[in-house]
Amino acid sequence: MKNAESIYERFSQYFAPKYQVGLLHGRMKNEEKESVMAAFKNQEFQVLVATTVIEVGVDVKNATVMFIYDADHFGLSQLHQLRGRVGRSDQQSYCILIADPKNKNGVQRMQVMTQTNDGFVLSQKDLELRGAGDVLGKKQSGVPDFKVGDPVADLTMLSVAQQEAKQLSDQKDWAQQPENNALADYMKQKERTTYLFD
Repeated sequence: MKNAESIYERFSQYFAPKYQVGLLHGRMKNEEKESVMAAFKNQEFQVLVATTVIEVGVDVKNATVMFIYDADHFGLSQLHQLRGRVGRSDQQSYCILIADPKNKNGVQRMQVMTQTNDGFVLSQKDLELRGAGDVLGKKQSGVPDFKVGDPVADLTMLSVAQQEAKQLSDQKDWAQQPENNALADYMKQKERTTYLFD
């Protein structure tokens, strides 16, 4: 992984004296960060080396080129957020991903990033590639143990099942119908179990 401070030093030497270079990273105090961003916005320096602290809330209209080092180490949603820091005016803008993916997943992420700017498509693909992790728990990614269906792969089936469940539950006496006895017993058991943990 590239170090922001070493890149800053190298860029400062390379671009001097024509262009000034700034540095922004997460260990800086809030006042320092704000000062750096204000200076960049006011064109006191023309190149900004930053960590992912720049991901959200930065609005510099004249920023037109972004390089993302080690892009294959980031998730698609984060790359999309970073890419959104350029192209905020009517000027032609570029986001250049510098990556050397070591696995199939990393290669796929880079391919997806070059194929779409649609945040919804990227979020869906990110979920497919990384997995959802645990809804309740500590695991933030990976394949969870789904009890009924995978919300990505089985989306259509789950949508139909939801509609069927709604139609069934809208019937007043659904639990008394013989074909629903097993489901009614299951729901009663679930209600008792849930009540214990409320």
